[in-house]
Amino acid sequence: MKVTSLGKFRSLQQCSRPGGSFAILAADHRGNLREALQRHSSEQITDEILTDFKSTIIKHLSNTGSAVLLDPEYSIAQLIASNIVSGQRGLLVGIEKTGYSGDLNARENSFLPEWGVAKAKRLGATGIKLLVHYHPDSPTASQIESLVSQAVEDCKTNEIPLFLEPLSYSLDPNQKKLVSAERRAVVIESAKRFSKLGIDILKAEFPLDIDVDINETDWEEACAELSAACTVPWILLSGATNYETYLRQVTAACKNGASGVAVGRAVWQEAIPLKGSKQETFVTDTAYRRMERITAICDGLARPWTDFYCVPEPTASWYINY
Repeated sequence: MKVTSLGKFRSLQQCSRPGGSFAILAADHRGNLREALQRHSSEQITDEILTDFKSTIIKHLSNTGSAVLLDPEYSIAQLIASNIVSGQRGLLVGIEKTGYSGDLNARENSFLPEWGVAKAKRLGATGIKLLVHYHPDSPTASQIESLVSQAVEDCKTNEIPLFLEPLSYSLDPNQKKLVSAERRAVVIESAKRFSKLGIDILKAEFPLDIDVDINETDWEEACAELSAACTVPWILLSGATNYETYLRQVTAACKNGASGVAVGRAVWQEAIPLKGSKQETFVTDTAYRRMERITAICDGLARPWTDFYCVPEPTASWYINY
């Protein structure tokens, strides 16, 4: 078990369920969400429309999970100011610039300019999310590792946990995604490397291509291997996976060592083409029940983060040198 700071420990309490699992509702999408909304609209998708969509998601779904994940550009300040974000849930915010630079097989990431961990903490965030594009054998792997190390130090200084989201990619620019065996190897090697760098929570991809590997016994074995490789709690992201498939992934992951989820599109993506009352009805009915179900699985099966972290027992004078 690792010793962590009181500040981080408290933030992890605020971001998790009573039993120690994470059921994080993600609505931090930026460019990809704007593009998705635009495909179903004849009008230009403005910043206000993007914020309104996120507001609908958070307003109706946030009380079903343990925390919400928002972005600094279109949602976190706007939804705090409009009193949409609940004060009873954890609040995570991203610090990366959306997208990536560099070649397809040598991707680079950077922090969002004029934003960072200290500002997010001052705003009231209880967790920091950093998304990076990563392949251990990429020429830019060291650049990504340095970026993560900087975020680790910033989070340590501000006593706030870092949730790292490494997204894998193929080094062959003609190959859209990794074949299943390489995906497994990359996801697991990434977990090994990043958990050694001092991140607090790993936000991991499912470690197999389930379009190819359909045997759920293989799913569980891959998740168990990921758990063995990762020395910090890991939670499962959803990507664009459909809900029914994601439900099976969550079950396999939590039965084999995952500490919960950070889920977005698998819950609410069908709301994107809908308008007005139809959109709201879908979110308040179907999406709500989906998030409730996922949270229940996390409550029942996930490994508590408290299996990983503790704090020294405070003495009567602990605050003097704090």
